[in-house]
Amino acid sequence: MGSNIAGLMDFVLNNRRIQLPQCRPQTTLLEWLRSNGLTGSKEGCAEGECGACTVLLVRPHGTGSKYVPVNSCLLFLPTLAGQEVLTIEALNENKQLAEAQFAMAEAGGSQCGYCTPGFVMSLFAEQYRPGRAGPCDPHSMGGNLCRCTGYRPIRDAALSLGPAPDDSFRGRLSSPAPSMIPVSYTSIEGRLERPGDLAQCTTFLKKYPDAKILAGATDLAVESNLAYKRWPVLMSIDAVAELQVFQDAADHVEIGAGLPLSEIEFLWEHAPLVAREWLPLFASILIRNRATLGGNLGTASPIGDAAPMLLALDAELKLGGANGIRRVKLQDFFLGYRKTQLEPGELIVSIIIPKPFPNQARFYKVAKRRMDDISTVAACFAVNFDADGRIAQARLAYGGVAAVPIRVTEAEQSLLGKRWDELAVKQAQAIIASELKPLSDHRGSSAYRLAMAQTLLKKFWCER
Repeated sequence: MGSNIAGLMDFVLNNRRIQLPQCRPQTTLLEWLRSNGLTGSKEGCAEGECGACTVLLVRPHGTGSKYVPVNSCLLFLPTLAGQEVLTIEALNENKQLAEAQFAMAEAGGSQCGYCTPGFVMSLFAEQYRPGRAGPCDPHSMGGNLCRCTGYRPIRDAALSLGPAPDDSFRGRLSSPAPSMIPVSYTSIEGRLERPGDLAQCTTFLKKYPDAKILAGATDLAVESNLAYKRWPVLMSIDAVAELQVFQDAADHVEIGAGLPLSEIEFLWEHAPLVAREWLPLFASILIRNRATLGGNLGTASPIGDAAPMLLALDAELKLGGANGIRRVKLQDFFLGYRKTQLEPGELIVSIIIPKPFPNQARFYKVAKRRMDDISTVAACFAVNFDADGRIAQARLAYGGVAAVPIRVTEAEQSLLGKRWDELAVKQAQAIIASELKPLSDHRGSSAYRLAMAQTLLKKFWCER
């Protein structure tokens, strides 16, 4: 299955092969589902916030498969070429409710019902999650929002479910997931290319240097849905193995720029505390199942949550283009608002985090909600100590306080050689006050952001 240059595209939907002779490259899966009578998937926000459109992708897990819940409003249809998708309509095997559906109904977890299919799909994926032990985790439905029922009965439904039944859905997980094949898809409204390796990527970008690079589309699809932006050429990096690497070596960790955040969480078994704190605060599970580090850094958003943590860990980037691979320190990567060192035809290949990790490092996020929200201020701090207990190295990184994610290097320098005490913190805070000039917007005033930047450093010291 897959696609060809003539514009044909096929995939498996609810155990049936679907072949499409033509569609716009930026048609979303949700749009196509609803226009073809599969209206169980709802459109609530068109930006991945509500989860009403949740569907499941069949993705690799060891030698078998797993069900991965994602927002169908953020999936461009041609990127599903060769893939396998389940919607809520697939769950009524033998015309009986799936256990997740029955549990939601029994617990009173549905009122108006608009959000219910999305909750059910996330809960179904959790019940069938390979290796799960004990009750289903209610947090598996993070990113699915309900405005009328309240979450207690939904939580009760999750906790009532036992092991996945021995049915065809469970049996499917013992077989391999579809491979991510190269795709070249064109229509009268644009082109979408999915190269099979990095060499094909760079060759394509050399020919089409203005091609928009598509990773998880958790940002790009929002621009398409809400701002109606259209790009004549899209290049999806889903099938590029070099961008999916993960290596936890003795002196560094290398993370592929195209590896979804949820996969990083699964693969990074010995992640430091700071990374374990950061991951759950990055959007929702549904977004983390698609979002990538390369995409988060490549957008050069000043409020992206990945940059402060990676700056504090002294990360560097591998950039690939027609002239080969080069390495750039992350602190030098951001040149200005939404501007980076990426040259035309270049992309982020991987992120390298050196070892040993800092003696102390913590990530903090200030937002209107603790979970699943955009940062007003994000910060990550890291310190190393010498044999006498004095500060030998400090990195103080922020997002949301300047046009780019930054390190406050003068404040870092002020800490060197000092005891890690309140006086040292106060001196660093004073430098932060003089160096940072945050802007005001609807999320927070300049004064508020500056106060948070100083307070978070004090919090880091208090939690040492």
